[in-house]
Amino acid sequence: MATVTIKAEEAKQLVIQKLQEAGLNDQHAKKIAEVLVHADLRNVNSHGVLRTEHYINRLKAGGINPDANITFQSTGPVTGIVDGDDGFGHVVADIAIDHAIEMAKSSGVGMVTAMNSSHCGALSYFVQKAAEEKLIGIAMTHTDKIVVPFGGKTQFLGTNPIAYGVPAKTKQPFILDMATSNVALGKILQAREEGKEIPEGWAVDENGAPVTDPNKVASLTPFGGPKGYGLAVIVDIFSGLLAGAAFGPHIGKMYDDLDKKRKLGHYFCAINPAFFTDPDVFLEQMDRMMEELQQVPPAPGFERVYVPGEIEQLHEARNLEQGITIASSVYEFLTKKVQ
Repeated sequence: MATVTIKAEEAKQLVIQKLQEAGLNDQHAKKIAEVLVHADLRNVNSHGVLRTEHYINRLKAGGINPDANITFQSTGPVTGIVDGDDGFGHVVADIAIDHAIEMAKSSGVGMVTAMNSSHCGALSYFVQKAAEEKLIGIAMTHTDKIVVPFGGKTQFLGTNPIAYGVPAKTKQPFILDMATSNVALGKILQAREEGKEIPEGWAVDENGAPVTDPNKVASLTPFGGPKGYGLAVIVDIFSGLLAGAAFGPHIGKMYDDLDKKRKLGHYFCAINPAFFTDPDVFLEQMDRMMEELQQVPPAPGFERVYVPGEIEQLHEARNLEQGITIASSVYEFLTKKVQ
């Protein structure tokens, strides 16, 4: 598949321009572009600028409110609710994590749910934001059904990702961002775009049989069997039910019904280690834990042990210098002039 490598800043500007052309305001366009390019820098291209065309299609169809009046309501000393007014999830989520961070700094913890939102992009962006403030960040979001429950043949749950960000003293933050399915749906879409097969175990066809052809995928599978299945339900509870939003098969579809508002929910939490232990010792111990993990002798076939998030951070450092690589078709869309 043909690809193009461009500087991260150029990609950001192209996305901003496209979103502005579609009627989005400058502030919201910049935040969306920042979250998308964050994913591409980490080589999580399934959540990167590839998504721009879909967002614009939904925006033009009326499924996203370009003039969203996003509001925050404090519901207690350490809790609150963000109403996204059917705007872009990236902006809604960013406002929610900022409020959680603010509460955690003053009160030790902050928990915020978001409602009336849409797809918010890579959760790593938001938990990293908390970690950069020397706080622990937690994020969850539900997605529309594509995953079979363990032991089931038909879809019920979304890929329902969960993410954690933990600060360290001298090392980069520990970042765990994972779908509760074996793989994110974006990886299947990326394989289709690139004309590549997918590994067995990622997905099943309409009969529940494993497939390697991304075009034959009917449903994804939960990771770790019943364990991933259980976690997926937890994510639906925290980001769906707790946010007053839908669950499982009742969640608005991402790639269908583009004219309908998705009404997604998200959950964010920030925790201040200083309210529980000596913050300097905590950060030093995080450094030490990660160093000792990296020093564990590698098993046969492995180069070394990586800490969760480390591989993506290495990609980011390299891609900031060399540029991000995207499909030519995506680049053509981003650079195509409006008729």
